[in-house]
Amino acid sequence: MNSTNIHYLNVFLGSGAILLQVFSVAALLLLFFRLKENSRNFYLDFIDKHFLPISFVITFFASVFPLVYSEIINFLPCYLCWWQRVFMFPLVLMFGVAFWDEDRRIIRYALPLLLAGFLVSAYQNFFYYFGETSSLPCDASGVSCYQRLVSEFGGYISIPMLALTAFFSLLTLLAVAHFYKKDM
Repeated sequence: MNSTNIHYLNVFLGSGAILLQVFSVAALLLLFFRLKENSRNFYLDFIDKHFLPISFVITFFASVFPLVYSEIINFLPCYLCWWQRVFMFPLVLMFGVAFWDEDRRIIRYALPLLLAGFLVSAYQNFFYYFGETSSLPCDASGVSCYQRLVSEFGGYISIPMLALTAFFSLLTLLAVAHFYKKDM
């Protein structure tokens, strides 16, 4: 791929990540700060009804695009990116089977993987954006995402931020699916 196509891919994924962040924060705000306890919300109803296909699509894209970056564009993953892949890749199959079987019990099986991946991703993002370069968890002399291979929207969107967005949005979907019906 040439650099122009890579830039357009980065902008496309970055725009999607920002939209996913906005929708996730809106869902969390609506879920936990509703004015009336017994009120129904169209947005939360939609998420609760369709959280399995939405989760499958997010995990699918969160698994395919890292492979595009590493196998096609040749941006090799760092140590922490590999750990995030370990927690994300099985979720594609889990959410695919749950979507096929319409099994809402996936929440209890997916939650440990999502939490572990989210913690690794939050740790990586903290050091990526706020850490000292001398104490980076990724070895800057070898494969490292601290080389800032993807930096869009003023540096806000990076490979670690894309991963954090995927884990955060999936955790948000599971929170809505688990808590929204219980308080009605």
